[in-house]
Amino acid sequence: MPELPEVETVRRDLQRLTLGPRILAVEVLLARTIAYPAGETFGRGLIGACFTRWQRRGKYLLGSLDSGAVLGVHLRMTGQLLWVQGSMPLSAYTRVRLAFEEGWDLRFVDQRTFGQMWLVPPGVGPEEVMTPLRSLGPEPFSPAFSEAYFQAALQKSRRPIKTALLDQSLVAGIGNIYADEALFLSGIHPVTPALQLSDAAKVRLREALIEVLRAGLEQRGTTLRDYRDLRGLNGNYQGQAWVYGREGDPCRVCDAPIRRIKLAGRSAHFCPRCQPQQS
Repeated sequence: MPELPEVETVRRDLQRLTLGPRILAVEVLLARTIAYPAGETFGRGLIGACFTRWQRRGKYLLGSLDSGAVLGVHLRMTGQLLWVQGSMPLSAYTRVRLAFEEGWDLRFVDQRTFGQMWLVPPGVGPEEVMTPLRSLGPEPFSPAFSEAYFQAALQKSRRPIKTALLDQSLVAGIGNIYADEALFLSGIHPVTPALQLSDAAKVRLREALIEVLRAGLEQRGTTLRDYRDLRGLNGNYQGQAWVYGREGDPCRVCDAPIRRIKLAGRSAHFCPRCQPQQS
């Protein structure tokens, strides 16, 4: 699933490419992709409008329109937003197509069909319609994600630290990739109960989270299979990943083989030497 660096990369591309031209037509090819509103109301609310700003909240994209409405997008597992010439043939996995002036399309392509779109009416807060936004924790780059906040948030949690980091109410935008990377940089085994971390370890982990997210942004995200930017190009972070997706490969620090385990139904990659499990 695209995480903060991937979604933020798409947001920056949307901000750069899609502002100005008006939406001329809307084609919904898979009805269940539209979470709200049902039926033809979604398309009618977009036609004639233009985007004025794109924001990101966690893994959600929010496109403000000059009509006062907001288009919300969650890419989920395999969703892609592509900015292409309208003359290009539609992919078999195209779920929604927005046709713009000047011959451009914004297409929502989603092979697994878990992605969703919302059209928030004017005068309504996105959280009122996009209910998952209500439970999101602070953004990792925001002042709210302070050392004091992170220390307090983890001090009573008995969950493995890897599982805790995937909880979007703790911190928004973190997923499998960057949680594994940050745990490696901070020398913490993924199964360590969060409440057993020392204050110093929590400081290291918070700093590592910010560091790996910035590195992911600099490389325009990670492409292991499905993620593409707005032009359909891969991200580049996977080429410098410390542990994620590198099971059996030598650790870049100590040469020990990277291991992968299952933890609460998700994979966790780590170096057994650089991230020793505490007894």
